[in-house]
Amino acid sequence: MGDISPEKKSGCGLLNAVFGGRGIWPRKSNYMARNPTNSPHKAQRALSDSHSSGLEKDQKQGDRIIARPGPNHFKSSPVYHQHQGPTAFHQNQPKNGKGQQSYVQARKVPQAALGLSGELESMIADHQRSKGAGKLVRASSSNVMLLGNLGNLRQPEISENGNSSNVHDYLPRMANEEPISMTGKYSSIGEEPRKPVSLCRALSTRMDPEQLKILGNEDYKNGRFAEAVALYDAAISIDPNKASYRSNKSAALTALGKLLEAAFECREAIRIDPFYQRAHNRLATLYVRLGEPEKAAYHFKQAGSDADPDAMNKGKKVQFHLNKCTEVRRQRDWNTLLKETNFSIAAGADSAPLILALKAEALMKLNRHQEAIETIAGGPNFDMDECTKLFGPIGSATLLVIHAQVHMIEGRFDDAVAAAQRASRLDVNNREANTVLRRTRAVATARANGNELFKAARYEEACIAYGEGLNKDPYNAILLCNRAACRSKLNQYDKAIEDCNAAINVRPAYSKARLRRADCYAKMENWVACIQDCEVLIRETPADEEVGRMLKEAKNQLK
Repeated sequence: MGDISPEKKSGCGLLNAVFGGRGIWPRKSNYMARNPTNSPHKAQRALSDSHSSGLEKDQKQGDRIIARPGPNHFKSSPVYHQHQGPTAFHQNQPKNGKGQQSYVQARKVPQAALGLSGELESMIADHQRSKGAGKLVRASSSNVMLLGNLGNLRQPEISENGNSSNVHDYLPRMANEEPISMTGKYSSIGEEPRKPVSLCRALSTRMDPEQLKILGNEDYKNGRFAEAVALYDAAISIDPNKASYRSNKSAALTALGKLLEAAFECREAIRIDPFYQRAHNRLATLYVRLGEPEKAAYHFKQAGSDADPDAMNKGKKVQFHLNKCTEVRRQRDWNTLLKETNFSIAAGADSAPLILALKAEALMKLNRHQEAIETIAGGPNFDMDECTKLFGPIGSATLLVIHAQVHMIEGRFDDAVAAAQRASRLDVNNREANTVLRRTRAVATARANGNELFKAARYEEACIAYGEGLNKDPYNAILLCNRAACRSKLNQYDKAIEDCNAAINVRPAYSKARLRRADCYAKMENWVACIQDCEVLIRETPADEEVGRMLKEAKNQLK
């Protein structure tokens, strides 16, 4: 028999898969009689093909061999395009087996008339012809086919030689799905097949939102919260007026730690169904964690029998300690404020940005700057716009004022000024915001002036500039350390060590100040103190070569 190329196998396989085992190649006379509306050009070309087929029979016998199914072959049901029905199919279906080329040409359909499945069929056929694919696999049982992690496209297939292949490899990919090689071309070398996720099952549901919700619930129970959120989102996009989808999505977002987004989803669920008690309870629990016990109490009441008793008790405790915080802050009793904020967090407000900010403020007032920085850094990283939606402009302004002060002691002066400016815009009547704004601007300006003077080797003037900033913020470790550098250049080692001591007292982990102090000790030949500082630094930064050299030199001097 003639050589049957992979391309020809692919073509026969495609047509057999579409039309089953019926004889599909028409005789020219029958086909022309059935299609009188065809153009004369096509008819003439069909006749010429018919006459030339006999001459080419011996030369291209391999091209004429078509693998046909046996008599007991199961006939698959015909596949229609999106805009075709059974009638259109039978009108255009030929009966005989000759004239393969003319039949394929005559059966072309305008691109606009093809649905998504029709486009995909053409894409698969063209792609396989170009790549020489030897076999076909079923893409999906649905009449809608989406490229990506959907349907059965991601299911692995074991070929005859034992190698695992993925039908996705036969499909044309979007540009952002292909990895880019070093030459700039798309390449799939070394790409591992992706594991199918729960969203792959969405196609089999025929986009039923209830089925999507069930799949999302399964993922939630199995700890796959991100996948659950995606499935709930898919259900919401189909039926956005179903409160349960929003509430379930809120639960998954809560498990991911996205509490603000979870609260917004619960609020939307309640907007859709104001009597949805489970959503009220879920939102109330979120409000307790976010430090809004008054709002939580309202929603617990609306939840009725669905209200969680434990969460309600936590809300009452948070409310009690939060009232104490407001009272002692007004009295400027920073030690008590620190204690009450810790009580509030322990009671259940573990993700409350305002309570954490009050704790950081108390620590700053007690000159425990390092702990204040760590408190803000260890808290939730909420977007400020989202915070404003939930806590309102007044609450967000208070939060920004405290953040501005933390930025300043951390040395992020530009961020401090920006936060104070935003607080002043959010709450124009906030006097504290305006005061902090003026102070942050003054400190930032003093630091910038001092740095310029230091670079110009004008150390005395730089000392004065840093001192102006310290008049506004006396315990700013950055300014203290910078002034110590100026004093060291002026051989004022005692004063430089005093500034370093002040900086280390408020920020024990500020390694730059400790290194500067060790350098001053070395220049004063106080080798014991120098070794002590170097040993602390070497534990924190073992790879620091400068510290290693200084420590080695100090030890050699003691021998």
